[in-house]
Amino acid sequence: MTSGSPTADVKNADVPWDAFDPDEYIKRNYIEIQPVDREILSRVRDHFRDHFQGRAGRVAAGIDVGAGPNLYPALAMLPWCDRITLLERSARNLDYLDGQLAGYDANWDQFWDVLREQPEYADLGMDPRPRFKEAVGKPVAGSLFDLCGKDERWDLGTMFFVAESITTSLDEFRRGVGCFMSALNPGSPFAAAFMEHSEGYRVGSHEFPARDIDADEVRSVLKDYTEGVTIHRMANPKQLVRTGYTGMILACGRRKV
Repeated sequence: MTSGSPTADVKNADVPWDAFDPDEYIKRNYIEIQPVDREILSRVRDHFRDHFQGRAGRVAAGIDVGAGPNLYPALAMLPWCDRITLLERSARNLDYLDGQLAGYDANWDQFWDVLREQPEYADLGMDPRPRFKEAVGKPVAGSLFDLCGKDERWDLGTMFFVAESITTSLDEFRRGVGCFMSALNPGSPFAAAFMEHSEGYRVGSHEFPARDIDADEVRSVLKDYTEGVTIHRMANPKQLVRTGYTGMILACGRRKV
C-alpha cells in the first residue's frame, strides 16, 4: 500500500479547476478510443448487465461523479436507469457537457460501439442520442465532497479518474471515495476507475495534482462500503496514454447492504 507523500499536500480546494481545458483533454484521451478504455468499458458493461439481468424495468437514477469531458460512463448507464446526473465542478467542463446534451460529438460513437456488443445496449440502436438526451439532465455544478452533505441517493454510480486525480492528499482521496459510496443506495452497483501511481497530469498550460495510489489502497478504501467487489488492474506499458502513471485500476461491485 502506498505511504503518505513526503511533500506538502496539494488540496482540492487550492486547484484552479475552472482553468481545466476540456478540448485539450479530449484531444489527448478521447478522440480515438484507447485499448484500455475499450477494456474498461467492456468490463463495466458486463458488470452492469450481470447485476440487472432478469430484472424488470430500469432503476430510477444513476450518477456519474466528476464527469469531466467524458461521456462514456453515462453511456454505460443508459439502459439501466431512467435518469442520469452528471456532477462536475469545473465551469468549462460543465459548459462542454451542457453542449453535448442535444446531440453529442461523433467521437463518442466508437465508445458506444463497444457497449452495444451486449443486447441491452444494442436494443437502444446504433445511435442512442435520443435516449441520452432523454435520460441525462442538465449537468449539476458541485464537488465530489458535496455528496457527503446530501440526502439524495442514487441507484447506480460511476466515478472515473476522480478521487485520486483532484488532490495529493491521502485523506482527501479516502474521503472522496467515501463521499461517492455514501451517495449510493444499499445494493446499488457501481464502477470506479483510478490512475495507478499517478504523479499528476497536464491539461493545456495547467498542471493538476494526483494522489499516488495502488490496487491495495483502492481495495482498502472500498472495503467498509462495498460487497462483491472485483479489482482489475490494467498496466500494459504500450497502452499508457501519457507519462507519469503506471496503469489503471477498475473496481466493480455493489454498495454494501
